[in-house]
Amino acid sequence: MVKAVLGVIGGSGLYDLPGLENVREERIASPWGEPSAPLRIGEIDGLPIVFLSRHDKGHRLSPSDINYRANIDALKRAGVTDLVSLSACGSFKEELPPGTFVLVDQFVDRTYHRHNSFFGKGCVAHVSMAHPVSPRLRLHLAEAAEQEGLAVVRSGTYVCIEGPQFSTLAESLTYKDLGYSVIGMTNLPEAKLAREAEICYATVAMVTDFDCWHPDHDAVTVTDIIKVLMANAEKGARLVARLARALPREHEPCPIGSDRALDTAIITAPEARDPTLVKKLDAVAGRVLKG
Repeated sequence: MVKAVLGVIGGSGLYDLPGLENVREERIASPWGEPSAPLRIGEIDGLPIVFLSRHDKGHRLSPSDINYRANIDALKRAGVTDLVSLSACGSFKEELPPGTFVLVDQFVDRTYHRHNSFFGKGCVAHVSMAHPVSPRLRLHLAEAAEQEGLAVVRSGTYVCIEGPQFSTLAESLTYKDLGYSVIGMTNLPEAKLAREAEICYATVAMVTDFDCWHPDHDAVTVTDIIKVLMANAEKGARLVARLARALPREHEPCPIGSDRALDTAIITAPEARDPTLVKKLDAVAGRVLKG
């Protein structure tokens, strides 16, 4: 069994993690570039926690400027086995009002300006994304939310747009008509890269607004979002603390194989692999490339 290490990515409004004990700050070098911020490494109730501020303090990074590969690589190097992403989002459903937490189980990718894979020319891999969220981790989150008395919905589809602009009315109405639950700008390629890194991943989409489809909320503004953002951030920190107390100290094997995603994914023959790329993949794919 592998020791569980819980990673937490804090989105808008979450630039630190209250309750983290024995904290040290560490900058982990990544061959993929500079992560968003130094890692804050500590523990909650004895469980090792690694926190990363996605946008950095002061929110200096837009969704399109984040180095997602460096972030996931650094978390992998820090030993993270299970990763929870806390993210602000808009809602497409009346029954998902601001303040609701949605435990996303599906994603739709509408980004176009991001690196969404560690693999490529010289070492090609195809991982399954049919089920992008680790069901066991999502179940632990649902139980923790209910124990904390937080309004939580156990499933939903998250459409990820490029940003940093909010969606047009036509886009918002289209996504709503397609049955999507929430909209955000960051959780892809995060989920794809976590799968390639064999890290169990789950999203807590924290609703801040109704997006622009809603007749009573026809324009999304940062001012309106911030009001809900701060309340959601406090609840998100409580959720993580509760999760940390309940999460098994030994990493549970993922029922959909998130933590073994590379077992049959790499298609490039060993003799055709680019040594430079293979070297960069030491943390992400070293388990299978060294074999």
